[in-house]
Amino acid sequence: MASGTYFNCAALTLIVLRDPSCYKIRFNNEGDLLFSCSKDHIINGHTTGHNGTVWTIDVDSQSKYLVSGAADNTLRLWNVSNGKCLYEWEFPTAVKRQRMGHQGAVRVFKINRDGDGTNQSHEPEHMFHPVGSKATVCAFTYKPNLIVTGHESGKVALFDVVSGSEVLNNERAHMDQVTDLQLSPDRTYFITSSKDKTARLHDTKTLRVLKTYSTETPLNSAAMAPNKPYILIGGGQEAMQVTTTSLRQGKFETRFWHKIFEEEIGRVKGHFGPINTIAVHPAGTCYASGGEDGFVRVHHFDESYYKAKPYGDLEIED
Repeated sequence: MASGTYFNCAALTLIVLRDPSCYKIRFNNEGDLLFSCSKDHIINGHTTGHNGTVWTIDVDSQSKYLVSGAADNTLRLWNVSNGKCLYEWEFPTAVKRQRMGHQGAVRVFKINRDGDGTNQSHEPEHMFHPVGSKATVCAFTYKPNLIVTGHESGKVALFDVVSGSEVLNNERAHMDQVTDLQLSPDRTYFITSSKDKTARLHDTKTLRVLKTYSTETPLNSAAMAPNKPYILIGGGQEAMQVTTTSLRQGKFETRFWHKIFEEEIGRVKGHFGPINTIAVHPAGTCYASGGEDGFVRVHHFDESYYKAKPYGDLEIED
């Protein structure tokens, strides 16, 4: 481990109780809003109208619209400023990730920003069915019509959304289901977590695995710290086994790894069950984690975090 990489990961912790399990958290681009969703049909403490578990949420770059996907087979568009539901899309099965639907179909909707946001097309602009393993996560890359997907088999792939064709794949990116996928700010590389107990850094253009962070427990989420060479990962023993597992054995900590050296440098405890989701503030001043225990924990970094020397005595210019 490089000299000087030790720091106090969480100087201040704000705990917000959700009941029950929290499944997804998101910061907006400015970092002044934090969104969360859970099993209780609620987003950020407000009843949504969903009639099932809200599995996933995402906010646009302008913090104007929020989209949510739920077990009631709907995808809903919301006005962030007043919480009003603007539009609802219905699907044959539950929406566990935005733009994911029946039999692993990928649907891409174009949001109409004119007017009050209620005039949306019910039909997707693009739709295709990835061949083989079902897609579980997806994200837009640095090219407008190119998306990256993670699959149940552990595969990651690039798809052209217009033609629906698979441009490139890495069948052995992971050995088990990909549970999370988050891109770097410039979208040239991305981090994934998997039930195979690893998180991996990938090159977006080639899908080559750049770095691997191996643990002893299934992982549900992985995120990158901006301005610092750190990876944050979280997971834990499966929820059904939690009652027979101690906190220490369950591995319910957020774990910090050095992005370049692939070494674990710290852990933050607090959750009483598996960590389902991790998001880092866009400015890198804090991070949030949501767990099976129903808590959303916001951890603010103290001065030692910023003074740490992740590369030892080597000075890295921006």
